[in-house]
Amino acid sequence: MASVKEGKPAPPFTLEGGDGKRVSLEDFAGKNVILYFYPKDDTPGCTKEACSFRDNLARVRSKGAIVLGVSKDDLESHAKFRKKYSLSFPLLSDPEGKVLDAYGVWKEKNLYGKMFMGIERTTYVIDEGGRVKKVFPRVKVDGHVDEVLAVL
Repeated sequence: MASVKEGKPAPPFTLEGGDGKRVSLEDFAGKNVILYFYPKDDTPGCTKEACSFRDNLARVRSKGAIVLGVSKDDLESHAKFRKKYSLSFPLLSDPEGKVLDAYGVWKEKNLYGKMFMGIERTTYVIDEGGRVKKVFPRVKVDGHVDEVLAVL
């Protein structure tokens, strides 16, 4: 499992989005990228986080940034989630977990004493030059978008 450090180049990736288009990090050269990893479409915390990014998208764009969400969910799940909550930014599918591993967010988790592997909610702010500007590990959803905007 990789550990992505602030100030270092962000690992490159290409994944499919909920609209079936392939999206690469290099597509956004010259822009700030908010790359957030979340556990599961249409679950309470993930929905709250996605809707918070949706509701603040104008503020994000005013800072010259874009938002990309990533989970292991398939494209059909992403499409339903985007439609249900009117999410206007790409949700990328990483079913094999290669990007999750590259960014070090696929971790052992503990829920009610049961250990399992899953996505640790994490956000990376990547600058215009493709370097990691800020890492937000173990994200708490409330107030998170304001934290992200503060570093842009």
